[in-house]
Amino acid sequence: MSSHLLNEAEASGARPIWLIGEQGFGGWLEVQPQSVRSWVRAQGFQAEKHRLLVIPTAGGDGIAGAVLGLGPTADLSEPNMWMSAGLPDRLPAGRYRFAGTFSTVGATHLTLGWEYGSYRFTRYRKPPGELPSLVTPAGADLEYVRLASVALGEARDLINTPANDLGPAELGEAVQRLALQHEAECRITVGEELLRQNYPLIYEVGKGSAREPRLIDMRWGKKGAPLVTLVGKGVCFDTGGLDIKPSSGMILMKKDMGGAALTLALARMLMDADAPVQLRLLIPAVENSISGRSYRPSDVLRSRLGLTVEIGNTDAEGRLVLADALAEADREQPELLIDLATLTGAARVALGPELPAIYSIPPELAAEVRAIGERESDPMWQLPLWPGYDDELSSRVADLNNVSNSAFAGSIIGALFLKRFVSRTRNWLHADVYAWNPKERPGRPVGADPHTVRALYRYIRQRFG
Repeated sequence: MSSHLLNEAEASGARPIWLIGEQGFGGWLEVQPQSVRSWVRAQGFQAEKHRLLVIPTAGGDGIAGAVLGLGPTADLSEPNMWMSAGLPDRLPAGRYRFAGTFSTVGATHLTLGWEYGSYRFTRYRKPPGELPSLVTPAGADLEYVRLASVALGEARDLINTPANDLGPAELGEAVQRLALQHEAECRITVGEELLRQNYPLIYEVGKGSAREPRLIDMRWGKKGAPLVTLVGKGVCFDTGGLDIKPSSGMILMKKDMGGAALTLALARMLMDADAPVQLRLLIPAVENSISGRSYRPSDVLRSRLGLTVEIGNTDAEGRLVLADALAEADREQPELLIDLATLTGAARVALGPELPAIYSIPPELAAEVRAIGERESDPMWQLPLWPGYDDELSSRVADLNNVSNSAFAGSIIGALFLKRFVSRTRNWLHADVYAWNPKERPGRPVGADPHTVRALYRYIRQRFG
């Protein structure tokens, strides 16, 4: 068990934490001792959303407990993980427990939220101090909490690591470590070998960097089980190429390998749980740099599938490396094909940083995943693969362009580009993710935010057992 989680045998002296919405505040306050009522009233606490009030002991020489306000619309019948995620940062060190009883789902969410909020990125500096510990609520699925917290923590570490310490080679090493832990097969195709193995788009995007491009390919699971293939965009830093980004657009580009980190986290959860699937993980890992070898606007490149692509903009590189990886994945016609990518700024304009855009064939697939995401506090929003925009990718000299001349529907057009490379697989889902939290919130510091992983894990387990 995590050092931040305690079992019942370690519960002695644990202080209660009450989760109170504005509607239930009056009833809760009435049954508290006079000293607590006086303290709460003196502090002007009204169960406002995210407000935490630490309650002193009657003598004022210690902590009796704490109450967390959940605001006017709280649903305590099924707590979500964000109710508890902000507590480890805000409570003094010590032992705590949640007051009340919860369903298995609610207890699991509260426990995972506590673990999520206890994450610290410590590669470059020491953590500020000791964190509080939680006595796990009765009924919590601790195995799932362990699977998720380990995988999400690894994804956050990868995304938070700057590009000087995380390039294509280091991303490959992270996959190799996972493969070794589970006796999986891992093959990495590097540099000009990509051309010999017919992955020309991956090579062309990455050849401008001194760090050689590569395709990371891991396989795990029992033969005969359903094949689930994950494809993650692994652009370890994106300057924009010759169509260079402004400094404001480049500052966060260490996170452009976020899709790869999320697929790695999802793969880890499935492997750690010994899920009854064959798993294939494909990560095209490149750095989109500027040099005399960089690919150029107006170049025409041939893809693994044979389609030729005119380069309208070198800053639309993610869809190019994904195209070769998706073509390879599609060749095997997996039961389920999922790609995760920090693909477009247009998805953020449409839906903001918290809500990934998802697309699927058939459309019902994305609808099912979205419904699970709602239950898992892992939201996303379905957008259409609208065929009316397909001609926006037309080119006068090649089979298609990698961008549109239009300023509209950028995320949809990016998804339509990828769809050109998925023709055999019956079940394909594409997620256009941000993988980053841009503002401080309780339990969610500025930094990596591994969207979609928990919902997709639940979907795969639900579908394949």
